Amino acid sequence: MTTISLVTGGSRGLGRNTALNIARKGGDVIVTYHSRAAEAEAVVAEIGKLGRKAAALQLDAGNAATFADFAARLKDTLGQAWGRDTFDHLVNNAGHGDMAPLAEMSEQAFDKLVDVHFKGVFFLTQKLLPLLADGGRIVNLSSGLTRVSAEGWSAYAAAKGAVEVLTVYMAKELGRRGITVNAVAPGAIETDFFGGAVRDTPDFNRLFAGMTALGRVGVPDDIGPMIASLLSEDNRWINAQRIEVSGGQGI
Repeated sequence: MTTISLVTGGSRGLGRNTALNIARKGGDVIVTYHSRAAEAEAVVAEIGKLGRKAAALQLDAGNAATFADFAARLKDTLGQAWGRDTFDHLVNNAGHGDMAPLAEMSEQAFDKLVDVHFKGVFFLTQKLLPLLADGGRIVNLSSGLTRVSAEGWSAYAAAKGAVEVLTVYMAKELGRRGITVNAVAPGAIETDFFGGAVRDTPDFNRLFAGMTALGRVGVPDDIGPMIASLLSEDNRWINAQRIEVSGGQGI
């Protein structure tokens, strides 16, 4: 049976790349977007050209009050497009970057990071559990910054660190349903994350490239295929792990 994967933040960057690679491996995909509807629909069209079925749904990953409505819309989409009431894979990818030294981080910025990267992951997963098929997969996106520190990223990294701990507890509690849960931690990647800083700022790019054993920063194609592979039956015994995909950053 064809799998259905839900990729949050799937209109661009790592989410888009992951969605396309899932489709290349024969899976159908539902992507979410916050405000970039046209970009999300472009991803749906690309997946269609690969011979797979896709849909796009709006989601504010930082607003837990909207998650019950999202779950209802997801259920309707599954029934109408696939004739199913469950999906197989959840990739909690949606996120944003914000940095400031500890002494300067505002409470508002801190709360937004926690709402999107930790609270959002926790409560969105909770709301979607009735729709997630037994034997399914959850992948939570973390960061290489939970292992290697960089000044100004304390709040972001702490939220991602919380996700890594949450991943272990999810795996423990959902194991009885045959659901595996893992965290994928990319290193510095050339996307539009944090205003495209790694991609578009040469000094920043060289800094992280110099910290990486393979001598360059990552690109989306270094991450998306790995996540798609992790969702497959080939990796069914990998569970409760933090898997860093950084080319050897900071070793």
